[in-house]
Order: sequence, then C-alpha cells, then structure tokens
Amino acid sequence: MKKILVLLTVTGMLLFGATAIVKAQNNAGNATETVAPKPDSNAAVTTTPPVEQPANLEEEAPAVEAPTGFHQTLKQKFIEGGPEFMGIILVCLIFGLALAIERIIYLNLATTNTKKLLHHIEDALQAGGVDKAKEICRNAKGPVASIFYQGLERMDEGVEMVEKAVVSYGSVQMGRLESGLSWISLFISLAPMLGFMGTVIGMIGAFDNIAAAGDISPQIVADGIKVALLTTVFGLIVAMILQIFYNYIVAKIDTLVNNMEDSSIGLIDILAKYAKK
Repeated sequence: MKKILVLLTVTGMLLFGATAIVKAQNNAGNATETVAPKPDSNAAVTTTPPVEQPANLEEEAPAVEAPTGFHQTLKQKFIEGGPEFMGIILVCLIFGLALAIERIIYLNLATTNTKKLLHHIEDALQAGGVDKAKEICRNAKGPVASIFYQGLERMDEGVEMVEKAVVSYGSVQMGRLESGLSWISLFISLAPMLGFMGTVIGMIGAFDNIAAAGDISPQIVADGIKVALLTTVFGLIVAMILQIFYNYIVAKIDTLVNNMEDSSIGLIDILAKYAKK
C-alpha cells in the first residue's frame, strides 16, 4: 500500500512539472522573433528583369492555431482553478485511488475456487484424516482457506464447535475485506465539499471586486465566477471517479462473502459426514 501511495504522489508531482514546462515553452515561443537580414548598401546593384509571381504565392497563408488536446485543456483549466482548493482536490483523488487500487489487488488475491478447495479437503479427509485436510488449508491462499483451517482445528470438539469457529472467524475475515472502505467514502464526500467551498469563496471574491470597483461589469466578476465553477467541476469529477471504484469494491466484497458462506455450509456438511464414519 505504501508503494502505491508513493507512486501516485510522484505521478501528481510529474503532472505539475509537465504543466510548468509546457507553459515555459509557450512563453519562450511567443517571445522569440525572427529578424530579417538588412540589405548591404555597398553591394553592387544588378538590374534583373522583373519576374512575375503567381497570385497564389503573393497572398499570405492564414495563421493556423495549434490544436489543443483534452490533456492540455485539462491542465490549463486545473491551473486556472487556483492551487488552494484544486491541490487539495487532487490530493483526495490520489489517496482515494491509492486506497481503491490496494483494495482491488487485495480482493483479487483473496478470490479462491471454493468448489475445488472443498473437493480437495474431502479427498484429504478420506485419505489422511483431519491433519491432511489442515495441511491442504494451510497451503491454500485466501480468507476461505483460513476459515476452513480454524474450523478443522476444532474438529476434536465436535461439529457444533466447528460451526461456531467458522462463524466467528468468518466475521473477522469480513472485517479485513472491508478495511479502508471508510476512507474511500470520506474522499468521495470530501472532494465535492471542497469544490463547493471553492465556489463560495470565488463568489465572495467576485462580490469584493464589485464593491471595490463600484460597478457591476462582466469583466470584473468573470475571474471569480470562473474559479468558482472550475473548483466545483473538478470536485464532482473526483467524486464520480472514486464512486465507481467504491461500487466495484463493494460488489467484489459481496461476492466473496457469499462464496465464504456457501463454502462454510459445504465444509460443515463434509465434516458431519466424516464424523459419522
């Protein structure tokens, strides 16, 4: 998780650095002027017959503006929104994505083929008893294998104790699966709140400009309203991105919990049959 946080933080720093470089290059390009060479007065003057040029060559080609891509426009609008609130919104996006990616990786690693695991446990019970089944669970990965191992540890105390152990340890595993979701939910709520706060502060600045100028002019209030709207837009975009990841994680957890419950019932049935023998 720490590596993911560092990686996303470096990515954000590189984004700001690339923006500054692009702005510097644009300013340098605008400041550069081409100077035509002056004719030498001492050079010999030679008379040459006039050469007629086509009319198309005499006309100057119209200036074509360089197309701006989506990425360039996004960076420009981000800079125009101001560093105060836009930087905090970016931090919410970085940390929210880091937590979401960490949860997705953890949940994918926790996914287990429960039917195959139950089949191996049943074969191990018939071949080598409880110790062989515990070895199968010990070598398997995922929360389901850990729950099965805790249940097999109580096999000497009866099937009822196995069931209680499975239920108790299943609750512990569910808590581990849901770890970090509260922080992702916090960033989802915090990003649009920061955007709305930037909107309010931008409007206050616009009214301050009106009061200072003593006149209501679109040019006076344009900057404040623009900053206000940009912070709101970026806050909502961050919230929507994190909400998509949050819903995916919740759906993944629900699937894992259902598999845990179904496989636990299957384990109890297998152990009950084994106890009768």
